[in-house]
Amino acid sequence: MKVLFIGGTGIISSACSRLALQQGVELYLLNRGQSFREVPEGAKVLHGDIRDPQSVRAALGGLSFDAVVDWITFTPDQVETDLDLFRERTGQYVFISSASAYQTPPSRLPVVESTPLNNPFWQYSRNKIACEDRLMRAYREEKFPMTIVRPSHTYDCTLLPMDGGYTVVNRMLQGKPVIVHGDGTSLWTLTHHSDFAVGFNGLLGNPLAVGDVFHITSDEWLTWNQIFDLVADAFGTKANKVHIPSDLINAYNPDWGAGLLGDKSHSFMLDNSKIKRLVPEFQCKIPFARGVKEVAAWYQDDPARRKVNTEFDALYDKILTAYQSAFPKE
Repeated sequence: MKVLFIGGTGIISSACSRLALQQGVELYLLNRGQSFREVPEGAKVLHGDIRDPQSVRAALGGLSFDAVVDWITFTPDQVETDLDLFRERTGQYVFISSASAYQTPPSRLPVVESTPLNNPFWQYSRNKIACEDRLMRAYREEKFPMTIVRPSHTYDCTLLPMDGGYTVVNRMLQGKPVIVHGDGTSLWTLTHHSDFAVGFNGLLGNPLAVGDVFHITSDEWLTWNQIFDLVADAFGTKANKVHIPSDLINAYNPDWGAGLLGDKSHSFMLDNSKIKRLVPEFQCKIPFARGVKEVAAWYQDDPARRKVNTEFDALYDKILTAYQSAFPKE
């Protein structure tokens, strides 16, 4: 197969790029060359900016592909640009949506691909829904060969699962309290990017995937209390957890709050039966307890990676002070 990744060096896409090359795919990456992750050996790089269609046309020349994957499209106008660019160039177009597009909070669990799309809390998710709607219309009206993939919380060695990233770990290491939204018992799914890649790459060039939608996640469900404890353990410390309502966090920081109210504060488990039927080799083998040790090792390997966001740290203290003033300990 000849495949084009728009992006291809991100958290999720980097694993898919490496696996594609191992599978013998002739892989092209269209990007601006600004990622700190190295381009995998064997990939053919095309320099262009997907937000500048003229530069993309110049980079592509007369090339066409069996599949094109856009890892970095978020709004309907960006989808429209892709339709104009790739209508005559690909046998399959894969759009990366988000599991946060599903009904929030979900009315039943586990979530399946036919669960309604509706997220009143998060604009990011509503934009993804609008992108899906446009692609579905393109498939119905002109048989544009689209496939939609909805990842959930997928990570690599560089990504900590909580808002604030290493700033939160730094607080743990100093013995300071850290904020866990709600009561910490909502269930969540974390998927290692190399596991995701097996399911995802099995959709590329697969005619049974055209016109259809798939989510791809781990089957491991963890509470946020467990997630914070596993992170702390990987860094050799303990998590002094303080539980703060998501609404209160949102009142102090709507950007942080939108991701909680529109995603993380609700128990969210997904049924992966559909992707497993089409890609039988898909099986998540890396539990978070193991994957988070890779994350800790990455941060510990280089002091420059252990960056503390002083503004976020101060916000943490501000929220904790307000909460503890309202609910003083006996």
